Amino acid sequence: MAPGNEKLNQKQLVQISAAARLIRQGGIIAFPTETVYGLGADATNTAAVQKVYDIKQRPTDHPLIVHIGHIAQLNYWAREIPGSARLLARHFWPGPLTLILKRSPHIPDCVTGGRDTVGIRLPAHPVALKLLDIIGPDKAIAAPSANLYGKLSPTTAAHVRTTLGNKIDLILDGGACSVGLESTIIGFDDDAVFLLRPGGVPVSAIESVLNMPVISHKNKIPAIPVPGALPSHYAPTTPLQLFHLSELVQTAKKLAAQNLHLAVITWSGIEPPQFNTPHIQHICMSQDPVLYGQHLYAVLHQYDQAGYDYILMETPSALPAWLAITDRLQRASHTHL
Repeated sequence: MAPGNEKLNQKQLVQISAAARLIRQGGIIAFPTETVYGLGADATNTAAVQKVYDIKQRPTDHPLIVHIGHIAQLNYWAREIPGSARLLARHFWPGPLTLILKRSPHIPDCVTGGRDTVGIRLPAHPVALKLLDIIGPDKAIAAPSANLYGKLSPTTAAHVRTTLGNKIDLILDGGACSVGLESTIIGFDDDAVFLLRPGGVPVSAIESVLNMPVISHKNKIPAIPVPGALPSHYAPTTPLQLFHLSELVQTAKKLAAQNLHLAVITWSGIEPPQFNTPHIQHICMSQDPVLYGQHLYAVLHQYDQAGYDYILMETPSALPAWLAITDRLQRASHTHL
């Protein structure tokens, strides 16, 4: 079964129809995607888009991603689309890939921060796709993640309800997100293809489809502003720090001796005896980066709400498959380095 084609029950269809009405009326909803939950508004309604910025407390010069319901709609929302972008869309959509393209006149300035480009993607979640189908081809949903700006992304409806529940019109519950990390963002300049944010689609898979290298965003001048690119982002309220395992053990031991309560997250399969103390709650996550990414935000939400003094995490693997995870955790720990 293709991603996003799962069957929906009658209760879900009723809720999605209600959400579509709210979108068309200028309302704000939270909806599930395969990556994280989005905070959505009608992309063509400037007042509604402004509400998204206000609710999220997001600077208005930080562009939003536009979600469309079918690949055939790409020509309506973008122009001068490179062949490489069309190839990636055909191969990875629906899926966790955002393409930065020249925007069409149908997208207002407020969505893009006044820039001439826009991020567009086709999500792979049955609830999101049905919602986009109901609102029609002349509408799209502008949506950042459904959380306060710079904070942990939500991968369940409960995460959204905890932080934004009384600020939005409706939360569509589509279960836990299957990917759990934000989309990969790709930009284009002449014949070059740039990685602007690592995410749910590995760079190696993109390079395989294009049969050419994808260039790091650090080599793109001038830089293209994209969501989640600030040094500090995706952060829990609890201070989070990264350590290689040996240093992690020593730091945890030192802090526990000060009667501080710690959440310790590792992945390498080793559980040092120093973790066997009432002051330390230890979890060993998967060594598979796909599974690790799928559960990362959920684990961080759990520990962030539990009242620990610190969250200490083992530094992710340096292998390319861990690139998106490394990116998120480096940003989440930035203010506590």
